[in-house]
Amino acid sequence: MVGSVSQKLAHPLAGTYVGKGKLEEIKALREDLVYDLVLIDDELSPGQQRNLEKVLDVKIIDRTALILDVFARRARTHEGRLQVELAQLQYRLPRLTGLWTHLSRQGVGGVGLRGPGETQLESDRRELNKRIVHLKRELAEVHTHRQLYRDRRRGAPIPVIALVGYTNAGKSTLLNALTGADVLAEDKLFATLDPTTRRVGLPGGRDVLLTDTVGFINNLPTLLIAAFRATLEEINEATVLVHVVDGTHPNATEQIATVDEVLEELGADHTPVVVAVNKVDALSGAPASDDQAMLAALLETARTDRALPVPIDAVPISAQRKWGFDRLLSAVEHAVEVEADVVAVTMTAPFVRSDLVDLFHRLGRVDETRYDESGTTVVGHLPTADLGRFTPYAVVTASPDPVAYSPPASVDSAADSAA
Repeated sequence: MVGSVSQKLAHPLAGTYVGKGKLEEIKALREDLVYDLVLIDDELSPGQQRNLEKVLDVKIIDRTALILDVFARRARTHEGRLQVELAQLQYRLPRLTGLWTHLSRQGVGGVGLRGPGETQLESDRRELNKRIVHLKRELAEVHTHRQLYRDRRRGAPIPVIALVGYTNAGKSTLLNALTGADVLAEDKLFATLDPTTRRVGLPGGRDVLLTDTVGFINNLPTLLIAAFRATLEEINEATVLVHVVDGTHPNATEQIATVDEVLEELGADHTPVVVAVNKVDALSGAPASDDQAMLAALLETARTDRALPVPIDAVPISAQRKWGFDRLLSAVEHAVEVEADVVAVTMTAPFVRSDLVDLFHRLGRVDETRYDESGTTVVGHLPTADLGRFTPYAVVTASPDPVAYSPPASVDSAADSAA
């Protein structure tokens, strides 16, 4: 980048986005800066883009085009490429006019046709529309396959935990560290475009499915939200969301607000959320080891001094160093059991019904297992919705009692432990 300019306006001008004086200033800068490209940090209308290119006589790229280009470079799977191409074509369609001079030429009329024939612009627009229809059809098939997969997943009642967060917050690194997956994790925007799901065990022994999702970004183009709708639907299927926050980012407050806005737009704002503040090992004053009391004190300082808008029970973690994972998984387990309305249960099943013991392990949390001549006795917790599967061998022994969990230690407790 050779330079930048900004202008404070109540709203962008309909014709040229910026005012006439600012436009002349940008044009005059070309002699000194010798620029050949102008990037606008906002979405331009087709008319604004054409007018700016006409006045400045250089290529104009807006925020949406840049993000689409980044997505195109990152897409690796067939579905990801289809989604990005669809968004790119939908973006380009209204911008065909003026892109190339040949688009205004008249085509040759055929025998028996009236008039001189269609323009090249009309021909290109028709081809783009045909390609868009084809891509939507392919993505609909992908969506059908995903829906069948989700239906099968519902049949095997394993809770789904979706990792959400601003792009480059460390979601893929966290998935890899928790599950041993090999998802691409790089320090750059949108390194992950396709959801990846892996199984992980919670402290109580229950397995859950952990899903990585595409990172969010401020002012995410509507075209991308629409194109990645099938991918983002993984978030709506989740039992619990883990909101991964980059605790070191100077714009963490704005990033958190952006994630909340996108979740609301997707209709997932009522799903239980566990907030994990990542990269705490890089905060000033971070300990040299996984000292949760000190990390909690560090996070509390960030909440007060930097006004970091995270709840008091947010979990400090370092996906890179694998810090805070026990507390994070305990918090997830707590959220899962609260959402499932878990009750304390004692089940005594005869040895011939060992399948019920296995099912108990998969659906609930086992606290104790005993064996005697009557069979296997399992003491633990089960979701109320699944109690019928264990009739007549299971007895509810207490009111809902989710897995014991306490929020990170306060500053006072951290100081006490240090003393």
